[in-house]
Amino acid sequence: MFTSVDDVSARLAATGYLASPAVATTVFLADRLGKPLLVEGPAGVGKTELAKAVAEVAQARLVRLQCYEGVDESRALYEWNHAKQLLRISAGRDETWDETRTDIFSEEFLLTRPLLTAIRGDDPKVLLIDETDKADVEVEGLLLEVLSDFQVTVPELGTIAATRRPFVVLTSNASRELSEALRRRCLFLHIGFPDEELERRIVRLKVPELDEALAASVVRVVGALRAMDLRKVPSVAETIDWARTLIALGADTLDETVVRESLGVLLKHHDDVLKATAKLDLDAV
Repeated sequence: MFTSVDDVSARLAATGYLASPAVATTVFLADRLGKPLLVEGPAGVGKTELAKAVAEVAQARLVRLQCYEGVDESRALYEWNHAKQLLRISAGRDETWDETRTDIFSEEFLLTRPLLTAIRGDDPKVLLIDETDKADVEVEGLLLEVLSDFQVTVPELGTIAATRRPFVVLTSNASRELSEALRRRCLFLHIGFPDEELERRIVRLKVPELDEALAASVVRVVGALRAMDLRKVPSVAETIDWARTLIALGADTLDETVVRESLGVLLKHHDDVLKATAKLDLDAV
């Protein structure tokens, strides 16, 4: 997909994703080595957007497995269409069980889920396993076969191996520790909050109506909020939302009134808003 690290940076930037050198290098290596990419970091720093940008660059289909507590094999790999199987059994009452069984456990009755979908077919795909840390530990076992050999075993059909490997991105907010076995199969990338200059460039790219001076002020204020002991510090996504909010309000500068009235865009807990209101000094930012 990529010829060099600079090629990664340039092509991701063309989609609207500004990658740091560390991000561009790790994406290049994941592509070149054919390894899954495990991306950790706080919410809202662009982990999921990275997978979407890679899919756009590669003109590949994005296949997404959204993890949550209770996700299981039938949601991640495959399941059988039981209703259709029952109809087929009812329609073939004069057949022997062996004849019926051969038919109902065939491709026609198989419902593919994201992991199986990603390894089937010859079209390019990006497999996004989003918020992996929210899934139960047992789900990691389902991932190991896919990420090691890019194959899935369906007992009734046998082993289905990938003819074209997808580019795999796993994201995690580090709410729980992922297993060493899973980590060993991946290249690791931590995406934290960008430095001031990169975040300013991101804001200007996503909200071009915002002038340079106001964009710089927005980034400095957000940086000051992140330095506070808050329950939930503002992410890059919230910085962009705040920039759009200021455009909607017609604000040309940041003053105490504008900041106080729009803090709810950046902060999501009442005690954080109170703390920021009391401690934030715009003259010192």
